[in-house]
Amino acid sequence: MYITTQFSIFMVNKPGVLAKVLSEFARGKINIIAMTMMDSVEHGVMRVVFTAPKKAKEVLAKLNMPHNETEVLCVTLDNKSGALATVAEKLAKNHINISYAYCTAGAKGGRTTGVLKVADVKKAIRVLQQHLNKVTKSKPVVRRSRASRK
Repeated sequence: MYITTQFSIFMVNKPGVLAKVLSEFARGKINIIAMTMMDSVEHGVMRVVFTAPKKAKEVLAKLNMPHNETEVLCVTLDNKSGALATVAEKLAKNHINISYAYCTAGAKGGRTTGVLKVADVKKAIRVLQQHLNKVTKSKPVVRRSRASRK
């Protein structure tokens, strides 16, 4: 779980614009952690989290692409039903609003990264870390013998 910069990139809604922007990120070897697109008649908005936000900002400046930056919370989740619901419930119980959220299935170990725009990022981390500590303390660590691992 960590706080990172999300870019909201405003693009004209016509063929080739998204391809051009994504190609520039690829040329700069800037990996995308998570992305979502929304559109209207006139423009599209790509919300995206990168592995290298500073480099991404340089690419956007070179392309003269209008964008906003905001802090978001990235949470690594088990890729199973209810994982995001559990996070949302914990935040709701502590009166932390989620403005929007999106997920990707590309995290390490087949896990999912959830990107959440929350009202209070630091409080959200505290709440979720407390929950994580309770969960890990209540479950004993079970190790299998070497023979049973084969």
